Amino acid sequence: MPGATIGVFGSGQLGRMLGLAARPLGYRFAVFAPDAEHSPAGDVADWVVQAEYADLAAVRRFARAIDVATFEFENVAADVAAAATAVGTPVRPGGHVLHAAQNRLREKTFLAQNDLPVTPFWRVDSLADLTRGLETLGGPAVLKTAAFGYDGKGQAKIMQPAEAAQAWAEINQAPAILEAFVPFKQEVSVVAGRGLNGDLAHFGVIENIHENHILDLSIAPARVSDKVRQQAIALACDVLTKLEVVGVLCVEFFVTDDDQLLINELAPRPHNSGHLTIDACLTSQFELQLRTICGLPLGNTELLRPSVMANLLGDLWHSGEPKWETVLAEPNCKLHLYGKAAARPGRKMGHCTIVADESTAAVEPLMARLVQARARLPVA
Repeated sequence: MPGATIGVFGSGQLGRMLGLAARPLGYRFAVFAPDAEHSPAGDVADWVVQAEYADLAAVRRFARAIDVATFEFENVAADVAAAATAVGTPVRPGGHVLHAAQNRLREKTFLAQNDLPVTPFWRVDSLADLTRGLETLGGPAVLKTAAFGYDGKGQAKIMQPAEAAQAWAEINQAPAILEAFVPFKQEVSVVAGRGLNGDLAHFGVIENIHENHILDLSIAPARVSDKVRQQAIALACDVLTKLEVVGVLCVEFFVTDDDQLLINELAPRPHNSGHLTIDACLTSQFELQLRTICGLPLGNTELLRPSVMANLLGDLWHSGEPKWETVLAEPNCKLHLYGKAAARPGRKMGHCTIVADESTAAVEPLMARLVQARARLPVA
């Protein structure tokens, strides 16, 4: 109940926004990470523990001082969840969810075994495996490291078999997964939550536009058919149920030209594409995360009005601090900055969200206004 202490492993912006969602409900908030001090999440926490995730003794001490633990990113060793659980602290989502989602091969295997639609894939542990995979799946294909990949990192596209050796070298010969390249017309996501009693809540289907493998714009509601919308929501809820998630999880999909859905990735946490829910929904993805891990009723997650979110990358700082009045002058636009110490090209420094005046408004004019406002941010 309110007054308890939420512990989060990870110190980035997702943890920060969870902490900010916890505050109005009276929860305390603690952060454990190697860089916890002076971090986006650490700056809003009641207290922090700065230690390596491999320091399981420190993990256990942290777990004893909190009431429930969660993660703000999935690239934390499953041993961390096991250590916290061992001292009696609930970890939500559980370590089994973390174990599946932090490795692309385990993730795809789980989905395939549960009859959930995925791209054809092949396990790769050697150049010989890669060669056989290309013979089986055909080309083009995408070689991805099995673990610790995000925003397009750890990937190499292979157009023809002769490129296999180069691609294998590009990922440093790490254990990998080869996926058949899927021609698709859209990328969409469904952010959903599942409570302790199995109740489910979702934010509908969100359309995502990427630039250089990094999310650029998210649009809600997604511009998809009713069939795609219903199927995406049903598949996402099926994933959460079969994976026995308690918490929030995002399912990312490819939409093919004939309106078929293929699951691309799972993220067992709030997701970049769901940031617009902070301003466009009564219950945001971060409050939903809080409610699910604390065993509270899930709340109303309905999208109140159409909304578009734009990421703010470090590139905008190339000539100094951006001109924030540019977006703040737009009356329907909300600015969110993550408090990161240094801006770097490609680094997510914040986001801005624009919300329509009416529930029936079209999203295209919103997109244009937001993109134009963002384009005026950099100092000349």
